[in-house]
Amino acid sequence: MRGRVGVFALALAGMLVFAGCTCPWRNLCPFAKTARIHLDNAYFYDAQGKFLPERAKDAYVALMKFHGYPVYNEMREKLWVSDYGTGQFARLGLGARMWMNNEKDRYMLMDVFLLPNQMLAEHWHEKGDANPAKLEGWLVRYGLSHVVGEGEDNLGKDIVIPKCHCNGTVTVRHETVAGPGAFVPLSKEGARHWQLAGPQGAIITEVANVHTDSAVRHSDKAINDAFLGK
Repeated sequence: MRGRVGVFALALAGMLVFAGCTCPWRNLCPFAKTARIHLDNAYFYDAQGKFLPERAKDAYVALMKFHGYPVYNEMREKLWVSDYGTGQFARLGLGARMWMNNEKDRYMLMDVFLLPNQMLAEHWHEKGDANPAKLEGWLVRYGLSHVVGEGEDNLGKDIVIPKCHCNGTVTVRHETVAGPGAFVPLSKEGARHWQLAGPQGAIITEVANVHTDSAVRHSDKAINDAFLGK
């Protein structure tokens, strides 16, 4: 366990902002029930504000090692990362490794990576490119994720939506707090949904019938346009 702390600390040395404390590594300690890791958003951008994907990959690989997730061959090379054009990667972004997306036989497997307190933007899936709308579910493997979709508003009062997402708002607020081993399915076809990682991030396996990039729609217009390349 102490080795895991050292790996994460070394990998994230340039990204971390510590709240003043006696022990500078306290926020990285997995033994602490309320361990929190704060990332410096500026680390992920150059002097002109351009997003630096390789630094984002550094952070996700460090997250994998911290949780004991196996970093497979070519994992880094095939890891997709994005800040959705927000300039706020530490608050809103995504890392994803698509293992299989079989459009013929309709099965898909992907691992999703969220940094501590990082949001996956609210979105939904339509039919597109001769594929049906995506139906999916999420198995949390490591960490914790607030999986939010349609239904009764039970969103915790401690949940703060980043200002870069619809000026700090969302349209769906039915929350399932999911830890390791919890599986949360999408409530219905076309339902809007989003996620927010806990203080130690989240690593999630996503299963679905199929994924179609061009059929993804985001509630935030600027994020939607960035994702679709408009």
